[in-house]
Amino acid sequence: MSQENNQDPEKKPDTITQEVKCSQVSARVTDKVSSGVFSSGALLLNGSNEFIIDFLQRMVQPQRVVSRVVMSPQSLGSFCKALEENLTMFQDKFGPPTPLPPPPPGATPMPIDELYSQLKITDEMLNGAYSNAVMISHSPSEFVFDFIATFYPKSVVSSRVFMSAQQVPPFLNTLKRGFQQFLEKIAQQPQQPPQPPPAN
Repeated sequence: MSQENNQDPEKKPDTITQEVKCSQVSARVTDKVSSGVFSSGALLLNGSNEFIIDFLQRMVQPQRVVSRVVMSPQSLGSFCKALEENLTMFQDKFGPPTPLPPPPPGATPMPIDELYSQLKITDEMLNGAYSNAVMISHSPSEFVFDFIATFYPKSVVSSRVFMSAQQVPPFLNTLKRGFQQFLEKIAQQPQQPPQPPPAN
């Protein structure tokens, strides 16, 4: 961790601005997230400044959101790259996961509004868990994602999600496709020059 003091001589003596950079060495795991949740699928949503990953349990009816993770585009891009590398290591050691059954012929994706109208999501889950780093591990049968909020003075695991190895390739494809669509949309937008702050 490094720390810099930026003291502006024109500001009042009691006004101090600090830039803090944290090195992610370890992260605290609270009792609330230590047991984690198992997910059998995920949905990816994006706004102009963030991505939302909704991890689902599809074995019960109604299907429910068991974890909602909020990430910046930069963090999601890093997550895609790390997950792709981990999946390659998994395949080198254990072979490719057994593919999931394909959808029925002629099946069409459900509109997002209709899909969410059928999902169960608690009030507590609506605001999500922020993450700007992810620690990935795997066994022969499953992957574990520790989503981490790296804030000063201590990083903390904000959500822990288990997913079967079978689910990881389609999950990675969803992340990559969503991130690529976001980049293409950004590239089409006209570049606006930064605006100076308003004068006092």
